Amino acid sequence: MGTFTGEDNKQRCSWCSATEQYTQYHDKEWGFPVDDDRRLFEKLCLESFQSGLSWRTILEKRDNFRNAFDNFEIEKMANYTEKDVERLVQDAGIIRHKGKITAVINNAQRAKELIKKEGSLATYFWRFEPEAKAEYETVSTSPESTEISKQLKKMGWKFVGPTTIYSFMQAMGLVNDHHPDCYLKAEIDAIKAQYKRPA
Repeated sequence: MGTFTGEDNKQRCSWCSATEQYTQYHDKEWGFPVDDDRRLFEKLCLESFQSGLSWRTILEKRDNFRNAFDNFEIEKMANYTEKDVERLVQDAGIIRHKGKITAVINNAQRAKELIKKEGSLATYFWRFEPEAKAEYETVSTSPESTEISKQLKKMGWKFVGPTTIYSFMQAMGLVNDHHPDCYLKAEIDAIKAQYKRPA
């Protein structure tokens, strides 16, 4: 995976060249550190829905997902009933996969339990931040994502395999996987150097 030169003459990760929406996501979100529980949970949910699909499909429907799932407010989703499941299965604006729908509702309930135990989702996930890589490499899992996946599954979470968790870690800034030639690589490294990790 290399880079491409945008119209502004900036080098960017090549994966975001497909659409302007990808480029905006890359420039404004991907890899920037996040410690907001709602945003962390939203990303976990969307990664679960992405399983077997492209991120482009999910990104194009993200606003629909937010509307359908009460903006991914954990407390609200944890109280969803079978009536909500049926509502969501009928919603053409999202991915109407009943297994994934029931999984993220279950995960909201598990998230409440994890927050009660750890204080926040951010406190839990940032504990697994790995050391910065010495060399750039393209991977889909890591020892940390495998361990998180193992622990979450033991707690009863669903659709949280190691690949799903690694994508979550990339997006939420736990790892900085921007290409070394991407203009954001050094910028995010600098942000992370000053970033106060959740305690």
